[in-house]
Amino acid sequence: MADLKPVKWEDYKVGDSAEFTKTITEEDVMKFAEVTGDYNPIHVNPEYAKTQMFGKQVAHGALSSGLISAVLGTKLFGPGILYGGQTVKFIKPVYFGDTLTAIG
Repeated sequence: MADLKPVKWEDYKVGDSAEFTKTITEEDVMKFAEVTGDYNPIHVNPEYAKTQMFGKQVAHGALSSGLISAVLGTKLFGPGILYGGQTVKFIKPVYFGDTLTAIG
């Protein structure tokens, strides 16, 4: 992460944006479960997930919404930035192999 450079507020223009794209893998979901302690079987147990409404494992919603942190901290604002809030509406499940793009 040595290539991250801070940006001065005065260097921003209205409409500036950046994006971060990530393909969600089973490994990502398992690591997220380990870090958060959220071992809900809909995320980590394929046999259980088959019996649920989506028919297969889905990624944690917080894993998906957390990608905005990558946009703000590494693409748009850079080191030292902290954001104070986020409102999220999940419109469909995220499966292993889905590619998400967070835009900030």
